[in-house]
Amino acid sequence: MSEKILVTGAAGYIGSTLTAQLLAKGRRVLALDSLSFGGESLLGLYGHPGLELVVADIRETERFPKLLEGVSGVVHLAAIVGDPACAKQPEVAEAINWTAAKALFDECAKTASVKRFVFASTCSNYGKMQGDGYVKEDSPLTPVSLYARLKVKMEQHILGAKVREDFVPVALRFSTVCGISPRMRFDLTVNEFAREMALGKELEVFGPQFWRPYCHVTDIARACMLGLEAPAEKVRGQVFGVGSTRENYTKNDIVTALKKRLPDAKVKFVERAEDPRDYRVDFTRIERTLGFTVTMSLDQTIDELLSCLKQGVWKDPYSTRFQNI
Repeated sequence: MSEKILVTGAAGYIGSTLTAQLLAKGRRVLALDSLSFGGESLLGLYGHPGLELVVADIRETERFPKLLEGVSGVVHLAAIVGDPACAKQPEVAEAINWTAAKALFDECAKTASVKRFVFASTCSNYGKMQGDGYVKEDSPLTPVSLYARLKVKMEQHILGAKVREDFVPVALRFSTVCGISPRMRFDLTVNEFAREMALGKELEVFGPQFWRPYCHVTDIARACMLGLEAPAEKVRGQVFGVGSTRENYTKNDIVTALKKRLPDAKVKFVERAEDPRDYRVDFTRIERTLGFTVTMSLDQTIDELLSCLKQGVWKDPYSTRFQNI
């Protein structure tokens, strides 16, 4: 019988992509989600013999012991995701991103069947870099938002915990995610810029000079798979940035890439002298240690997005269904 993997937030932007990848590789998936944004992202997987959907709120921590029976690995994605969403409902963010996440990890650590725990963290933990260099896993963390502070807090709990020898926790710091997913989001930078420019709206860009790393959702999900499958000695108690050093861009770089394809698009730049998050990330560790390389560049992601937008794949890409707040 194949391994059973618990994916929390399985109907989400990353979770729906990861769930499909796991099933394609013959894993059984216990998909946990509150379906607060609906469950349409999993419709294409319904009826798959390896999929079991549990509709529940991650704050229902009393259900963890039963849920984890027979589970060999956990990918914990369920969260209030992003700075704006956490700022809008800070108490809920604290309850989900810290209290429930900690309870799940602690239960996994004492459940004999669970061998892996992959935690979804964020490069937002770096805050604002000093100088013009690159930050990496051992750089100082200076989180400036509640979202990032809670991620740092969970990282510290996970990586500092004394756990049994056969239990392998690993934290993955995701780049800013982009690209097409069954649970689409247009409140992410690349996706939003592509939507506005493709549909003839005037795009307003704040702080075009500030840096971020970007990574396609398919590659983010692949990294989660690596967290489950890589040799234990390579990932136990480690943190890995997820992305490619070549895929660091300013907002202006993204606009320039889009302008090559949409030369008549209207863009308004709003200068800002300060941005609390401004960082370029060196992703050498995950490439050298785990052999991870991205399969989708920014240019390929933009082509994918523009093709779908021009063909009207989403009837109303401005619907609130496609954002987190």
